[in-house]
Amino acid sequence: MSYRVVLWTTGHVATFAGRAILDHPEMELVGAFAWSAAKVGRDVGELIGRPPLGVVATDDLDALLALKPDVVGYYPILDPASIPQHVDTRCRFLEAGVNVVSTANLLTGHWWGAQARFEEAATRGGASLFGSGVNPGFVNQLALTATGVCSEVRRISIWEEAECSGYDSPDLWETVAFGHAPDEPGLHERFRRGTTVFEDAVVMMADALELPLDEVVYVPDIALATEDLDLGFMKIAQGHVAGLRNRWLGIANGVEVIELGTIWKMTECVEPNWPIRHGWHFDIDGVPNVKMHLACAPPKGETSSELLMGLAMLMTAMPTVHAIPHVVAARPGVVTYKDLPLITAVGCVRT
Repeated sequence: MSYRVVLWTTGHVATFAGRAILDHPEMELVGAFAWSAAKVGRDVGELIGRPPLGVVATDDLDALLALKPDVVGYYPILDPASIPQHVDTRCRFLEAGVNVVSTANLLTGHWWGAQARFEEAATRGGASLFGSGVNPGFVNQLALTATGVCSEVRRISIWEEAECSGYDSPDLWETVAFGHAPDEPGLHERFRRGTTVFEDAVVMMADALELPLDEVVYVPDIALATEDLDLGFMKIAQGHVAGLRNRWLGIANGVEVIELGTIWKMTECVEPNWPIRHGWHFDIDGVPNVKMHLACAPPKGETSSELLMGLAMLMTAMPTVHAIPHVVAARPGVVTYKDLPLITAVGCVRT
């Protein structure tokens, strides 16, 4: 079977998703949404760095639906103000019977207050919605898989740690208030809202373990720039937010059972200067204890910051691209990793 795929936007993550779809032997890229007027009417291949495809980008949702896609790969640039619009658009696809795979701070729509609406739209259209990325998403499933060797699990901890000065995405850093003054009113709420998708990840993991939660607790800490920072894509004044440590905690029977943590900082010129282990670190306290470290590196000899950022975008996109056949075959509704078969790089093995 060949899966007809529409690409929603042609930005950073969407570009890597689109290339992977073109390279996949069982997928066909049949259309794309142009977020900016300058991209309307342009060839999608050229927009994602490939030869012309004869497929043009459009800003007309009805025109995309008329292509009769099996699935839309939904990869928008997301800011909090645009969430209602993106909920509406996803529901349009679902109601039309088009399956949706998505990144952009979406696992289930729980923290948007949209999960019930997604379920209703998907059920009406007989389609499925799956949200992932590398984190949250892929790494949560990796940790859940690792619990399969345990006869007892007391606590699961996942930490993402990164020095982010090469991650050229000022819109993303704005959502978590990097560059803002530490005494700015409402700063804690900005941190929380900018990372609340990790609450969905805690809930998703607990659901996969059939573990009722009392609550999910958020604990942030900030680091401030010790000098003025010019990162090229953004500037951060001395004494302003240049590092953020988040902890999302799943509490069951009054005990911390699931911990999802992140440390993001811009250069070493921050205080406190938290040590960075780079990558993702997994600790399962149980019988047995399980420790894992996931690190991803570029091809040998390649070290450019542009390439490293590209790998981050690629890793964000690929869990959703690889899931496409399974999501098309899934039951209608919002689905997570626990509802799908093993997702692997089918069609991508090169010999």
